[in-house]
Amino acid sequence: MRRAIYPGTFDPVTLGHLDVLARAARLFDEVIVAVAEDSSKNPTFPTALRIQLLQESIRHEPWAPQIQVTSFHGLLVEFARQKKAVAVIRGLRAVSDFEYEFQLALTNRRLHPDLESVFLMPRETLSFISSQLVRELARLGAPLEDFVPPSTATTLRQHFLKK
Repeated sequence: MRRAIYPGTFDPVTLGHLDVLARAARLFDEVIVAVAEDSSKNPTFPTALRIQLLQESIRHEPWAPQIQVTSFHGLLVEFARQKKAVAVIRGLRAVSDFEYEFQLALTNRRLHPDLESVFLMPRETLSFISSQLVRELARLGAPLEDFVPPSTATTLRQHFLKK
């Protein structure tokens, strides 16, 4: 069984994340979507809600049985060892992502030489989407349907209406 880990904060999950996940599901027998609990990004949503939104977003996908959504804390490479993963999936949207992702990949390789980093790009129409952009759009009351799954759009609207 070839297992990969797709780590991130997913705050919130975007259509770009889901596109990368669908691509990963074609390459691996199992993909663990690992929602970071102790992110330095100071997430808008609690971990449990981010997991729930991911699960709702993939529920009806044909590749959903291959996906496990869970959280992790601490070093990603230790989580990967624990789960017996052979690869880490990372999404690349633009050239600007590459330098940071390259640095992470080399660090992970130093800490866990058997863990490969696999970079996947979302389709071109989704490559500009980021969770930060989506949160800003939601804060300003913009339409969200072209950026996030329906349940995530609803959750974002409810969150930013309260503020």
